[in-house]
Amino acid sequence: MKKVGIVMGSKSDLPKLEKAIDTLKRFEVPYEIHVFSAHRTPLAAREFSSTAREKGFGTIIAAAGMAAHLAGAIAANTTIPVIGIPVNASSLGGIDALLSTVQMPSGIPVATVGIDGAANAALLSIEILSLSDDELAKKLDAERVKNMEKVLAADAECTDL
Repeated sequence: MKKVGIVMGSKSDLPKLEKAIDTLKRFEVPYEIHVFSAHRTPLAAREFSSTAREKGFGTIIAAAGMAAHLAGAIAANTTIPVIGIPVNASSLGGIDALLSTVQMPSGIPVATVGIDGAANAALLSIEILSLSDDELAKKLDAERVKNMEKVLAADAECTDL
């Protein structure tokens, strides 16, 4: 199975990524975590992303706050899917990170989830990997059924009020 790379701009972003890590663990998807800065360690970020395919990565999740455009720097150096997580790390509430992540130039796509959307970033990675992994696809289907049942149970509780 391909693995997921999780890259953050600062170790202080790690608590924001716990939902992604928990989701990948729940689905038994292998992952690696790294800290790279698009601006302070551009050569290390480039080395990681340019060799990601050869090292067995199927997707990369890149999380950064403020206007630090880590996801774009990673995507510029690889053709495997990159999923950006804008992190709320400033007085702008994450809008700066959202805009710097979602506004990519034509030819260098970055899939972008919502601000602090780590769980969805992991699920999108899993969906991408499931295209070539039937067991992973079955786990996703089961998760969807479980989520549906949870909502329907909540609905049933509300109709009794």
